[in-house]
Amino acid sequence: MFVGYARTSTVEQQAGYEAQLRDLKSQGCDKIFSEQVASVNSNRPELERAIDFVRENDVLVVTRLDRLARSVSDLSQIVARLEAKQVGLKILDMAIDTTSPTGRLLMNLVGSIAQFEREIMLARQREGIAKAKAEHKFKGRAPTARRKTSDVVSMHRAGRKPTDIAKELGIGRSSVYRILEEAA
Repeated sequence: MFVGYARTSTVEQQAGYEAQLRDLKSQGCDKIFSEQVASVNSNRPELERAIDFVRENDVLVVTRLDRLARSVSDLSQIVARLEAKQVGLKILDMAIDTTSPTGRLLMNLVGSIAQFEREIMLARQREGIAKAKAEHKFKGRAPTARRKTSDVVSMHRAGRKPTDIAKELGIGRSSVYRILEEAA
């Protein structure tokens, strides 16, 4: 069975949404799961439903890779979940079909190239940080929780629990405990 998944980031992307549905139907998808949500900041309940729905020897079909995965690690997790269920993945615009040995090879190549690019970018970033540190220009990330030390201490003295303090101030509970320990 071919099972389709379509996604757009916003409801305003109606033309792209309709094109995905058209392409998935033309590929013979018997069932299509679709949603209009941003992939980065939200859950994708229809993707989860699609992955839960597919059975052994089914193929999950998407029109483009970016409609399915947020990142290489996200793609790897999705592919692993599908492989565990013995389900193939077909990405139409890249002509990748993991039900064939060539398709699995292409998927691994795409993943490897993306990982290689990421590692090069991180190496360049480390070089830039080292140079900035040598020139005393690198300050690092501002410690957000430590700037709220006086609020944490005063709220704790007023009888507030660390979990409530963390939620109200938007910092981690472990940061609250660390600040309280240092203040003691």
